[in-house]
Amino acid sequence: MDKCNANGGKMYRNIPQHENGLAVTVGDAEDDYSEELPQLGELFKFRNGCCSTKLIKKRLPILTWLPNYNRQYLVEDIVAGLTVGLTVIPQGIAYAVVAGLEPQYGLYSAFMGCFVYFVFGSCKDITIGPTAIMSLMVQIHVANLGPPFAMLSAFLAGCIILILGLLNLGFLVQFISMPVTAGFTSAAAITIASGQVKSLLGLPGKSNEFLDSWENVIHNIHQTKLWDSLLGIGTIVVLLLMMQLKNLEGSWKTFGKYISLSRNAIVVIGGTVLAYCLSTDGVAPFQLTGNVTSGLPPVQLPPFSAVVHNQTYSFTDMVSELGTSVIALPLIAILESIAIAKAFSKGKSIDATQEMIALGLCNIVGSFFSSMPVTGSFTRSAVNNSSGVRTPAGGITTGIIVLLALGLLAGTFFYIPKTVLAAVIIAAMFFMVEFHAAAEIWRTKKIDIIPFFVTLITCLLLGLEYGMVIGIGVNMCFVLYQTSRPTIRHYIERVGNVDMLVVVPDQSLVYSSAEYLKARVVKLSQQNPVELVVIDGYAVNYIDSTVAKILAGIIEDLKIQERPVVFWNWQRAVQHTAFRLDAELFVPRFKSGSSLDEIAKCWSLDNRIEA
Repeated sequence: MDKCNANGGKMYRNIPQHENGLAVTVGDAEDDYSEELPQLGELFKFRNGCCSTKLIKKRLPILTWLPNYNRQYLVEDIVAGLTVGLTVIPQGIAYAVVAGLEPQYGLYSAFMGCFVYFVFGSCKDITIGPTAIMSLMVQIHVANLGPPFAMLSAFLAGCIILILGLLNLGFLVQFISMPVTAGFTSAAAITIASGQVKSLLGLPGKSNEFLDSWENVIHNIHQTKLWDSLLGIGTIVVLLLMMQLKNLEGSWKTFGKYISLSRNAIVVIGGTVLAYCLSTDGVAPFQLTGNVTSGLPPVQLPPFSAVVHNQTYSFTDMVSELGTSVIALPLIAILESIAIAKAFSKGKSIDATQEMIALGLCNIVGSFFSSMPVTGSFTRSAVNNSSGVRTPAGGITTGIIVLLALGLLAGTFFYIPKTVLAAVIIAAMFFMVEFHAAAEIWRTKKIDIIPFFVTLITCLLLGLEYGMVIGIGVNMCFVLYQTSRPTIRHYIERVGNVDMLVVVPDQSLVYSSAEYLKARVVKLSQQNPVELVVIDGYAVNYIDSTVAKILAGIIEDLKIQERPVVFWNWQRAVQHTAFRLDAELFVPRFKSGSSLDEIAKCWSLDNRIEA
């Protein structure tokens, strides 16, 4: 085989031409380098056999684990479900307050997700229900508009999550990097804790935004109520001390573990009993939660219209009021739930599509029971895992506990001091501020601290949704800059009697890096008096049409300098992209399977032939 005319092991019918001392051959390649249309069906994974037994079991995980359920698991699942139930009741009430809703809506949001996830969930540890971040994001839009907007948010978020899951588009959350996620979570925790300071100190006012919360505290600090402050701060101290009981050893280990897991319920019960005992003629020394509607929520369609302050909102008006949260809520819900599933997977693969379908259905079904948007709770999932849950059946016990609380205990919720609920939330927020993540980011890649702090600061000053978008935007700018400035190494190689400039880009090339590549190659060629320019593409797995056009421009620019160009070691698919642009120009210039010695010999031979 004549290696001077070889390209990737294939020969081309030769039409010899000579250009600047380098022989080129053009003609029809034996390879067919035409391109097929993109297979969009592969992206969305449309497949036949949508009703196959295997797929049904995959989409209904209960059909896989329930037939193999061991009766020995029952006690462990009940204990775990009971422990989670005692945790979710005070948290649900507290998160409803964060969302600007009446306390019962936190409990309405805490049971249906357990039942739906029991059927559709694939991770035994996850518990679905109200969370601090989701409550805060809901509060921004519904605090002054009422529960119908929270229910519609749940329905719309569920529909979007379900659609994204069915279309296999969960990869969208991968565009939210770890620094952005850590900054968002930390900002949410700080904002939530700031919003509870007024209740902790017994101050008047209603604000949950970071700046507004502290402005309200400073403005009303002279109205601080002594007994509320003492009870609230004391509750935080007790919660932090009880958390440490899980580290007890010996015969006290099990006792300490369950006291630690039940700490929220214990302090709420203790605060309620204290407020009841100190009440005189129904007046307590603390601000109380007040009346909580007892009984189960009505089963009805989510509200597609609402009347608020004598103003009627149509469906489009309601969606307009919800604004960017229609998109932000589903993405944050997916991010939280998938992250929790991965954290507790213990090396097992996670079916992200199924988790999204389950989460979407939890929100959709929950919206029929007056639920606000829900997602996986890391705190309660950790409690579930620590309690030894064995299957998703633990969620049934949790759901039943919440229903019993709604039906039998709603009257007692009247005496729950607001400062105790504020203490429960603030104590939980201490561990959501990701100081360790900031240190880890700084240690690993210092430039990544920029999107972390940008997200953190903008979320605090502008709100969570805008902060998240700005953080993602800044992070994407970094990514785009990196793709537009590939590292381009070069060296001068003298092979035989030929001086070569070898240029080596270190990554795939896209439109944003095309002009940079061209400028570097032309400049290096001007700075180094060589006879031949070789562009080594061993690391280039992809180019687009813009890059192909720029490569043609490099050939023309170096032709003016009377320096021929050879493209060496480029992938076959990359070559074909260039061939489709201009086969006559590119086919003879791509050399694969040849060494620099062979390229030099061919160049020298062609020079002699021309002479």
